[in-house]
Amino acid sequence: MITAPQLRAARALLGIDQRTLADLSGLSVPTIQRMEASEAMIRGNVDSLMKLIGALEFAGVELISDSVPSQAGGRGVRLKADFDPSKLSALGPKAKGILSAVS
Repeated sequence: MITAPQLRAARALLGIDQRTLADLSGLSVPTIQRMEASEAMIRGNVDSLMKLIGALEFAGVELISDSVPSQAGGRGVRLKADFDPSKLSALGPKAKGILSAVS
């Protein structure tokens, strides 16, 4: 699924804070904080994890698993080729639960 370091790196790539990620995913800030403080693989209920991953993918992040070939191997994150930072700033304060409305 997703590790705590991947989550922190994804947020850094997007240039968003925990509040914005919470708004995008429909999760609470304390939930995001707990996930980021986890050791290695993030554990949580499936619904919360799917909201988190969906929000990151919607925002323009691709999660890279162990099984994806790369020079150094291992997990990671990268921006999608069609990443558009204006998409995030356009959401503004209305971002809360955006994925619930879309899906």
